[in-house]
Amino acid sequence: MYQYDQYDQAIVDARVEEFRDQVRRRLSGEMSEDQFKPLRLMNGLYLQLHAYMLRVAIPYGTLSGRQMHMLAHIARKYDKDYGHFTTRQNLQYNWIKLADAPDILAELATVEMHAIQTSGNCIRNISSDQYAGAAADEIEDPRPWAELLRQWSTFHPEFSYLPRKFKIAVIGSEEDRAAVRLHDIGLQIHRNEAGETGFRVFVGGGMGRTPMIAPVIRDFLPKTDFLAYMEACLRVYNRHGRRDNLYKARIKILVHEIGADEYRRQVEEEFLHTRTLGLDAPQAEFDRIAAHFAPPAFESGLSDEIDRSDPDFALWLDQQVVAHKTPGYAIVNISLKPTGGIPGDASSAQIDLMADLAEAYSFDELRVTHAQNIVLPHVRKSDLYAIWQKLDAAGLATPNLDLVGDIIACPGLDYCSLANARSIPLAQKISERFGAIERQRDLGELKLKISGCINACGHHHAGHIGILGVDRKGEENYQLSFGGSGAEDASLAKIIGPGFSEDGVVDAIEKAVNVYTALRNDGERFVDTYRRVGEAPFKEAIYG
Repeated sequence: MYQYDQYDQAIVDARVEEFRDQVRRRLSGEMSEDQFKPLRLMNGLYLQLHAYMLRVAIPYGTLSGRQMHMLAHIARKYDKDYGHFTTRQNLQYNWIKLADAPDILAELATVEMHAIQTSGNCIRNISSDQYAGAAADEIEDPRPWAELLRQWSTFHPEFSYLPRKFKIAVIGSEEDRAAVRLHDIGLQIHRNEAGETGFRVFVGGGMGRTPMIAPVIRDFLPKTDFLAYMEACLRVYNRHGRRDNLYKARIKILVHEIGADEYRRQVEEEFLHTRTLGLDAPQAEFDRIAAHFAPPAFESGLSDEIDRSDPDFALWLDQQVVAHKTPGYAIVNISLKPTGGIPGDASSAQIDLMADLAEAYSFDELRVTHAQNIVLPHVRKSDLYAIWQKLDAAGLATPNLDLVGDIIACPGLDYCSLANARSIPLAQKISERFGAIERQRDLGELKLKISGCINACGHHHAGHIGILGVDRKGEENYQLSFGGSGAEDASLAKIIGPGFSEDGVVDAIEKAVNVYTALRNDGERFVDTYRRVGEAPFKEAIYG
């Protein structure tokens, strides 16, 4: 895990004191809200419906037990005793007092954490695969490259005020667990025909008002040109991205309007210049960063045998535990989606428990996932039963990974000033309707995602079933979409017809699921059946 050097710590400490003075001036009336807004946003502080919300950065989703304990401490001391884990591998506190914000940032700085660039028109938190460094199918750990991007992008003088926010994800396997094709820039480590490892570069993806899947801009980028090429990609966007229209300011619009070929041509032209600037890290510096991500001291000769005599444990094992690249070890997925619960929320006690488990069983390391869950990446198989018992006692052992109960949902109208409809109560109702684990497992992989507005923080465009909350003549209404995916088979969900009330959309999902179970072939997921048979039988069942 990366550890701050003196420069990292100095930057974060200086920013805390700078923001403390800005807050003082805002509270005293020396600064207006209009003047303060861009400053607080660059420090991850939003003004929501009822209070300030602070978004804490968790770079590439990796954090230590010590950092996790600090998140629990802040939840207890400054919030309402919980935190909300997001689809961008961050954590949000929804009930922050402005006067407390500098103290929170100061406490975060003591454990090498911050909220810098978690908002604003800048390069946001760099995200990655939650199984990085552990996955059996991984070509190479992408996190050293994600860290290099973090350092390059932090306070980048040319890219601090982009036309719009900018999101980058890096993965190291063929299976896409980070939705790289739905990012402004998505990077996938792969091998070329010569066996060399480099990057496949996707540019121009995104969700929101105009969802798009990113085209490949470069199929193979050598590692030696990594930052020079990123610089070229951002420069072309910064030069031509629209600043006159908020809804057309993202890079996806630029790539779409001028075409992928023309964008590629301009990037390659700019790259001829940026590669002469010495932007890429010397090998010694990259090696310094990469050393922080060296594999833990795994034991050899461990048994792969697991006692499955407890049926509840065996069920959890089958659903929540995935293969690790090292014999005798496993990757544990901790569900933050109990039946009837709020997706992504965890109490301070639960956060502390997960930190304790990481310290005791997972080499002091945790990951936040894009699906609002938590991962223990390096667990001995012999410890799985003990971990399950502790999770079960804390309400964290629901065996629903990638099932219909593993719902992604944004905070919606309960918190967000941009939302048109509530997401949380709807997620709870769907979770309860499909609460029986036996039924969920029979339905198989079914990714359901809910957004409370067109900004798509709940990734509804990428759901096998996606739900978008809209305002229809002053009432909450929910549009239903089918066929989306954020994985390597990336696709955008399609709206199937008129919207529904909250209860009506739950009933509509029930009808759609019944069509799926009647028409599916062996081994087909919901999205596979939908793609094969089309929307007609689903629309007929739902709308008659």
